[in-house]
Amino acid sequence: MSNGVLPDPEQLLVLARAGKTSAVGQLLECYRGYLTLLARVQVSRRLQGKVDPADLVQEAFLEAYRTFAQFRGTTEGELACWLRHILASHAAMMVRRYVGTRRRDVRLERELAEEVDESSRFLNQGLAAKQSSPSQQAVHREQAVLLAEALGKLPEDYREVIVLRHLEGLSFPDVAMRMGRTVPSVKNLWTRALALLRRSLGEIS
Repeated sequence: MSNGVLPDPEQLLVLARAGKTSAVGQLLECYRGYLTLLARVQVSRRLQGKVDPADLVQEAFLEAYRTFAQFRGTTEGELACWLRHILASHAAMMVRRYVGTRRRDVRLERELAEEVDESSRFLNQGLAAKQSSPSQQAVHREQAVLLAEALGKLPEDYREVIVLRHLEGLSFPDVAMRMGRTVPSVKNLWTRALALLRRSLGEIS
């Protein structure tokens, strides 16, 4: 928006549910950072970097936009859940493509949906719980979505150390190896990143 004020997802959801197609696109954009973060974890675990998380999210957005009339929820939590399952479905298609089979695998789709949900729960209950309490204005927002927004504001190396350590669950030595740093350097970076994340989350809240 031109005045710099971020759109309110709840207001956009009401407009989108009322059939305003421009609101659907704006609404989905509110979740790009959140879904990209979840896609990043899946690409790392299942696709070994063969797919760009942004491409996976874009495919999920295209389907969400096309099928939005089928969404029956009324809350941000229900919308986030719906988007996660679309993301998981597209991740499953990508996995099938790279393992050489086009046949639909319901079990794989279920496993991916559970993994994506688990990553989101960790943002809500794990990492988010370590941060500052949300402001009164943000108390209705999904904490996982707010945290993804805050992570998106961090410098790349700060964001990377948090994602590797908390979402991918790597040990400090493994994080150091992935980032090409020493273990003490990674630990110092992680401490600074968490402190900056708290401040960034407070600004968003």
